Amino acid sequence: MPEQAPALSDPRLGELDFELVKHDRVASLEEAAEARGLEPAQVIKTMVVRQAEDDYVFVLVPGDRVVDWPKLRSFLNVNRLSMPDADEALAVTGYARGTITPFAASHDWPVIADVALSSTCSIGGGAPGVSLTVDKKSLIGVLSATVADVTKPAG
Repeated sequence: MPEQAPALSDPRLGELDFELVKHDRVASLEEAAEARGLEPAQVIKTMVVRQAEDDYVFVLVPGDRVVDWPKLRSFLNVNRLSMPDADEALAVTGYARGTITPFAASHDWPVIADVALSSTCSIGGGAPGVSLTVDKKSLIGVLSATVADVTKPAG
């Protein structure tokens, strides 16, 4: 069964109407969607992206989409972005890859939510097999996320 979920300690969750979903570990986004009773497009992938040294953003990406790097660079008005390696991602978020979420992260990095997020979506709870099913508008509000067109269809 799921591990302890640090994200559940985030005080902002008191302002958010969500359904806590717990399931066994999964090996893919498709398995996660099935375990949560959702479509892959409804599962949010939370990416941590480096803009510069000690400067990161969280990007909320629908499960059926990928980051469109030129769009994201243009939106952030930067020439270069990169993905931190697993150790750096853990150091700057407090979460291992596959469990990264803005909730109760070790740093309060800005959040960018892609315009294509589903009206009902599922975001990770900071541990394998733990997620929150939420209304997109409420999630964006609680996270003070900026909405932008920064993804493209996968494949």
